[in-house]
Amino acid sequence: MTTTNPTMEEFEALLNQSFEDSSLYEGSVVKGTIIAIENDQAVIDIGSKTEGRIDMKEFAADLAEKELAVGDVVEVFLDRFENARHEAVLSREKARREEAWDKLEKAFEAGERVQGNIFGRVKGGFTVDLSGAVAFLPGSQVDVRPVRDVTPLMHTGQPFQILKMDRRRGNIVVSRRAVLEEARAEQRQELIDTLSEGDVRDGVVKNITDYGAFVDLGGVDGLLHVTDMAWHRVNHPSEVVQIGQSVKVQVIRVNQDTQRISLGMKQLQSDPWEGVEQRYPLEGKFSGRVTNITDYGAFVELEPGIEGLVHVSEMSWTKKNVHPGKIVSTSQEVDVMILEVDAEKRRISLGLKQVMDNPWDSFAAKYPVGTEIEGEVRNITEFGLFIGLEGDVDGMVHLSDIAWDKAGEEAIGDYHKGSVVRAKVLDVDIEKERISLGIKQLSEDPFKAGMDGLKKGATVTCSVLEVTDGGLRVAVNDGIEGFIRRADLSRDRAEQRPERFSQGDRVDARLMSLDKNGRSVSLSIKALEIAEEKEAVAQYGSTDSGASLGDILGAALGKDEEEEEEKSS
Repeated sequence: MTTTNPTMEEFEALLNQSFEDSSLYEGSVVKGTIIAIENDQAVIDIGSKTEGRIDMKEFAADLAEKELAVGDVVEVFLDRFENARHEAVLSREKARREEAWDKLEKAFEAGERVQGNIFGRVKGGFTVDLSGAVAFLPGSQVDVRPVRDVTPLMHTGQPFQILKMDRRRGNIVVSRRAVLEEARAEQRQELIDTLSEGDVRDGVVKNITDYGAFVDLGGVDGLLHVTDMAWHRVNHPSEVVQIGQSVKVQVIRVNQDTQRISLGMKQLQSDPWEGVEQRYPLEGKFSGRVTNITDYGAFVELEPGIEGLVHVSEMSWTKKNVHPGKIVSTSQEVDVMILEVDAEKRRISLGLKQVMDNPWDSFAAKYPVGTEIEGEVRNITEFGLFIGLEGDVDGMVHLSDIAWDKAGEEAIGDYHKGSVVRAKVLDVDIEKERISLGIKQLSEDPFKAGMDGLKKGATVTCSVLEVTDGGLRVAVNDGIEGFIRRADLSRDRAEQRPERFSQGDRVDARLMSLDKNGRSVSLSIKALEIAEEKEAVAQYGSTDSGASLGDILGAALGKDEEEEEEKSS
């Protein structure tokens, strides 16, 4: 047998064929040529004398671009080299899927967007066709805001961002929201770059919160704070704007760092505080509506945008420790007086009580000092009685003005809350809002009556009220109390003993002092004895003339007795 060695050309052809054959392996994407189209199938030659068939419907995506014809080269997926008909098992869809994965991995690594179509619903989201590869779109990643109906978005080509992918497991997660947010951010920045403070723009109210409303300026939202909606008080933004409403706003602030935009509506209106001092002069009286009540007072709206505060101290002449809510109510129409206007600080101080009659003025006019009045005891304190009077005012009876003959602490025990008493007006201090009353002044001062005819140095007859170690407490003229000290009981030291006297004894003494303010009288028996001795010596002689003191006193006493007898006869 003879063998023929291959020529160099034949060897090269065999080598190329072996390389070509080695590139064909199951589970790979290969190139093939359409050699025939019959019975809605394309017959494709993938080389190495290997052919296969693919249903034309698998070329739907390709047909969308152009019609397929014999001779066209297409990429197909080789499942198996041979089936029962000795043909290769090919797939255009799997080829597209593999091709898509290759492109998606590159896009994922580069952070690029990919095109896809939402075509179905699954639990928690939707399925997206990414040119043959199926991805999962979570419901939260559909839009920047919750979407109730996703139907208009389905079967429509649109960009997506790949969040994560695992080729081995065949998992791809995409987001449409990320693309929108990025586009929105770009659009927002472009718009922000064109905004300047003071610009007036048209917008649409997108959302309302307790503190304001968000207004869409055409791709970017700005905050319209509740305090910038109107010059007047706004309790809730819904009182001024509604969702979907078109509004004209002014740009107040633009923060390039945080991309926050502050908007205002009231800035497009005239400022009601301009010329406020001329419209609301001091002590002027105006009507207003109570808009808000706090612990420290009530706010009254004089006109839209102009509010003043009635401090709790200016609400009532008589109700001092009462919550403002018990004096006025929200939405109530009230008359007020302008007390102070500060246009720079946008503050107006108002008075409610100033438009009413001052009850202390009225009381002083109707009940001058000296007038007797009647009232109910409202309160009893350690320093006196408070009496309720006309005009819802109180007058006070001090402890010292309750009784003439008792100490205040003792006299106040005779009175009880709710009892009706009579008193005399002693003083009305309108500025300090005080009325002083007296009960003891309703009767004459017994001390004053007892002082009639008395003067210092006079000799008086006293009645002993009490004997003490320090002396005698005595009564003079049945209305005045006095005191004789132990040292003044006698000129004789041995007789200066209080126990020599008893309660009820009547003694003569000399009046040494009268203290009207202190309501006290000082007396002395000793001073009376000395005075009588001097008088006797002056009348009947002196010890120098030879007469003894006993003789002089005896004569004087004898003469006094004779005079008394003559008077009695």
